[in-house]
Amino acid sequence: MTDRTIKRRITAHPSRDGAGVSLLRSVGQSPGQRIDPFLMLDCFFSDNPDDYIAGFPAHPHRGFETVTYMLDGQMRHRDHLGNEAVLGSGGVQWMTAGRGVIHEEMPEQQEGLMRGFQLWINLPAAEKMIPARYQEFAAEEITNIEDSQTGVRVKLIAGDITLNGQIYSGPVSGISRAPLMLDLRLPANTTFSVPLQDDRAGFVYLFEGSAQLYDAGLNLHEAAELGEGELIQLQTGPEGAALLLLAAQPINEPIAQYGPFVMNTPEEIDQAINDYRNGTLV
Repeated sequence: MTDRTIKRRITAHPSRDGAGVSLLRSVGQSPGQRIDPFLMLDCFFSDNPDDYIAGFPAHPHRGFETVTYMLDGQMRHRDHLGNEAVLGSGGVQWMTAGRGVIHEEMPEQQEGLMRGFQLWINLPAAEKMIPARYQEFAAEEITNIEDSQTGVRVKLIAGDITLNGQIYSGPVSGISRAPLMLDLRLPANTTFSVPLQDDRAGFVYLFEGSAQLYDAGLNLHEAAELGEGELIQLQTGPEGAALLLLAAQPINEPIAQYGPFVMNTPEEIDQAINDYRNGTLV
């Protein structure tokens, strides 16, 4: 197997979204910093309520999927489909906006640490107008894999992986680009390898500790885009590491984006805006 190396680095920069939520944005800061089919990755973390309490009031989406992964804290989701739930620590919500969805995500806490990720994944043209769909999984429903010998812990949110000759599957199903989403917790001075199909694009995001991909060091809060190959090999330093690994089949189609709408042409964006204004988005 050929080891995947770092093709490109995208450093996260401070930003604000929603009604003023503080976050770090890596993938998606500009059109040139997407990693097809991944449109955006935000990391939010603060124990100051002023940084998150305003949340993400009701807003629309069309043409892609949103993923919220909570590491710490609680967020309440509501949408026009009638879904309402509190996403707690370790939980994941995977929402396919498709033709259209209107939803809100608001903190369910007044103080304490709130930490997590929001990911946007594009949909191909043939699926941009499919009906909206919502999936949610509590921490205990996520596939957890632990190696008692090395102490490596893997949370498999979406996709399939083979580790030590055994195949594991994440709970998220029916998703367009066959994505793989892993939360990796690696002890100090450990080597961890996972095979990845050579037709998948993706990246690694280090959010705790220190590690390197193959022979190059990873920087905290940086999306390291993966080069070609079939094997991801990570080595940790004396602190150990926590990382996200994301991969999926590229779409290779034109992208037209205006805020919460992601389509293929400017005309489709105009239609989405008009549909929202006219009350016919959903």
